Amino acid sequence: MPECKEERIRREAERKRRVVGAAMGREAADLVLKNASYVNVFTGEVLTADIAVAEGLIAGVGSYFGREERDCTGKLVLPGFLDAHIHLESSLVAPAEFTRAVLPHGTTTVVTDPHEIANVLGADGIAYMLQATEGLPVDVRFMLPSCVPATPLDESGAALERGDLDGFYSHPRVQGLAEMMNFVGVLAGDESVLEKLAAADLADRRIDGHAPDLAGSGLNAYIAAGVRSDHECHDLKDAIAKLERGQYIMIREGTAARNLEALVPLLNEKYGSRCLLCTDDKHPGDLLETGHIDAIIKRAIGLGADPIAAVKAATLNAAQYFGLHDRGAVAPGYLADLVVIDGFQSFRVEAVYKQGALAAEHGAAKPFPAPAVEPRLTERAHHTFQVRTLTAKDFQSSGPLGVVGMVDGEITTLDAGRAEAADAAQDILRAAVVERHKGTGHIGLGFLRGYGLQSGAVAASISHDSHNIIVVGASEEDCAAAVNRVVELNGGIVVWNGGRPAAEVSLAIGGIMSDEPLETVNEKLEAAKAAAYALGVNQGIDPFMTLSFMALPVIPTLRITTQGVFDVGSQSYV
Repeated sequence: MPECKEERIRREAERKRRVVGAAMGREAADLVLKNASYVNVFTGEVLTADIAVAEGLIAGVGSYFGREERDCTGKLVLPGFLDAHIHLESSLVAPAEFTRAVLPHGTTTVVTDPHEIANVLGADGIAYMLQATEGLPVDVRFMLPSCVPATPLDESGAALERGDLDGFYSHPRVQGLAEMMNFVGVLAGDESVLEKLAAADLADRRIDGHAPDLAGSGLNAYIAAGVRSDHECHDLKDAIAKLERGQYIMIREGTAARNLEALVPLLNEKYGSRCLLCTDDKHPGDLLETGHIDAIIKRAIGLGADPIAAVKAATLNAAQYFGLHDRGAVAPGYLADLVVIDGFQSFRVEAVYKQGALAAEHGAAKPFPAPAVEPRLTERAHHTFQVRTLTAKDFQSSGPLGVVGMVDGEITTLDAGRAEAADAAQDILRAAVVERHKGTGHIGLGFLRGYGLQSGAVAASISHDSHNIIVVGASEEDCAAAVNRVVELNGGIVVWNGGRPAAEVSLAIGGIMSDEPLETVNEKLEAAKAAAYALGVNQGIDPFMTLSFMALPVIPTLRITTQGVFDVGSQSYV
């Protein structure tokens, strides 16, 4: 039977008795980090003391004894790090695997927007991620997806209206409404958009923003509607305009978008208290080779930021913004989420404590069980494809079609004219987006220039934001074979050549995440990249990440959707 209120009160009172006893020195703490230098995020100082932990909380800083003592002489202790905005699905692995990767880097809390899986599974996708993150040693908090689908042009697996989200606000790990990308709808007074904002406000939850370069009265209106942060700032002018109007700025440094160098001057006395750190997206190789929030703090310090300001952006500032007032500081009564590093200069994480328990040490997380997900949701997440077997005929066309021109190192595109047939010698490749959620049979056709493929095809079920199947190939036969293989895998990335897969990555969870370990996924992903480059793919682009954005019809100039090539500027098909 669940505890009654009186039982909960008695249990919490006993916990407080233990914490007070340890704080007073009447009884041994559970853990004491002896002789620790630590960052005081309230005064901006580095102080030295013993840090006593009892019942998962910091009992005190001073002189203490404990059942377990660890000498931290010469070490620096920081509060656990918080990623203020990430799509966990971007790691391509299940949440437990993501946790295993970031915990050794000092991350103890992340705030995720399950926008990607919600585009595939709708409300069931949110429920899946909530269950798949329950009880992990990294506390996973949620912001509810605000724009599913991202645009009316997208054929996603679901559409989320305000009523679909309302029930989730009562969940204890839901902090608010995620990035409101539809700022146009906000400014136009769109009723359905404003209802989502109003519901979040009435639930007393945060609303995150997504409004690059919005200025003037438009920015005023957007913030007045209740949007309190932005992670899309790419220069100081945009960021300061938003800071002046009361928004928090999430300084983003992820895999696809990196704004730290441009925004690092904000980490000062004037603006620093309104800045947070986030990654937005983090791919397997980046997690394994670079790290997570620790890498952002280290780089910020290297770029000249005040070290304590950088630490505060990743700890106290983020915690306070999201109303997580129990964490973010090394101080009595705060959660004992602690990171032991060797110093600001090298910023090497040596140990990580989650609520006073050693959770990671010397680059490795302590073993923990993956959360159980109810069978219905697991089954649904692993069967998301409604696509018949395709043939070359499905990719044939008559008459000229638009050519999407790729740009090295960018996800923007050019209008590269029209073409009637693929010609690999002229870098004109067949491209298509295949609707895969509802069995509509829709296949949008066009051409792609700048990808460089000389033979075979590349297909993937990651294509933003609706995650239909995108394919590019030298021939219609290769396109059909690559797409069919993606469907056989229940989702993934396939490099096809010579009548067989040259490399592939299975992404069986919603077609966007793998059941396999992070290291295995990264190994297969790197092998697939190598196979794609071997087939002639342009070295100036990422074969899969860049391709995935070619289907997002909100970024200029041309995109390809399930209905064909779309001109973002004129809002018409070509």
